[in-house]
Amino acid sequence: MKSFFSHCTIGRRATGKSPCPAAALAVAILAAALSGCNDRAPSSTKPAAFVRTEIVQPEERQASVTLTGELKARFETRLSFRMSGRVLARLVDVGTHVNAGDVLARIDPAEQQADVDAANAAVTAAESQLRVAQTNFERQNTLISDGFTTRVAFDRAQQDLRNAQGSLETAKAQLGTAKDYLGYTELRAGAAAVITERSLEVGQVVQAAQPAFTLAQDGDRDAVFDVNESIFFRDADGSHVLLALVTDPGVAAIGHVREVSPAVDTRSLTVRVKVSIENPPAAMTLGSAVTGTARLKPVAQITLPWTALTQAGSKPAVWVVDPATRTVSMKPVTIAGHEAGVVVIQGDLEPGQRIVVDGGKLLSLGQAVTYEKDPS
Repeated sequence: MKSFFSHCTIGRRATGKSPCPAAALAVAILAAALSGCNDRAPSSTKPAAFVRTEIVQPEERQASVTLTGELKARFETRLSFRMSGRVLARLVDVGTHVNAGDVLARIDPAEQQADVDAANAAVTAAESQLRVAQTNFERQNTLISDGFTTRVAFDRAQQDLRNAQGSLETAKAQLGTAKDYLGYTELRAGAAAVITERSLEVGQVVQAAQPAFTLAQDGDRDAVFDVNESIFFRDADGSHVLLALVTDPGVAAIGHVREVSPAVDTRSLTVRVKVSIENPPAAMTLGSAVTGTARLKPVAQITLPWTALTQAGSKPAVWVVDPATRTVSMKPVTIAGHEAGVVVIQGDLEPGQRIVVDGGKLLSLGQAVTYEKDPS
């Protein structure tokens, strides 16, 4: 080609005539080819995308918190033997209802019975000594009145009488103590209750104060919940709680917060809350699983359909429409909660902003959009 153009140029200079017709034709073909390439080049401006939008409008919303707990007796008692011994009999099991004074278990009373027998013998001996001392004193008292004895002998008889009386009182006290210890070999219920826990068996050697039974006393019941401490940062709408059985939500009752533990459980990082039950139904028995629903005070919140969410890096975000240019920009947001079909946004958007709620999956920064006008 180069030699062709050179040939045409030399010929033109030599003859002084118009350019070579073949060269003109080649230039025209090259220009047409370049023009065709430019026609096939992609456009740098994307067409406006049609999306569905919403205007951010905070609204007063009342949230609720529902937790699962358990019905427990308001008063629970842990019983144990006051002395060590081998268990001879266990008369109740978990779930048994007992009345005040009922025997729950017995330990071997042989040692305590021997102590009682020894104390009885000591009382008998003291009573005998007292009778001898009493007789001797009466004789000395008669003799000193008639002048047939000395004052020393009288005083000694009087002192022996007092010692015998003291010895008898001591022996009786020891007998009472021995009988008490004999009574301690039987473990009795202190009130009407239901056995909720047992930790001994027949033949087992138990130590003094070792837990044997846990009793849930008859009477008031509480619904007990382990609550995450973050819930206490939100204001509750009153102190009442709606309670319902997990197995039958139709069985419901109203409860009131009675006690909040001042300490946080170090293992579960929860706070124990006890709710008293107002007129509990008969179906709400001890140990039943219940749900407790508490309403929170209404607060102004921004909600958006979950379809409005996209992602900016590792954070959730939404597309915000500029009303002047009708182009979109990405705004990271903080999600305060999820509900059916919507998400709750925590303070990252301003009232009046237009948010893309559908059609934002293929948008890019600065892209123009079109949308329907808001209904008047």
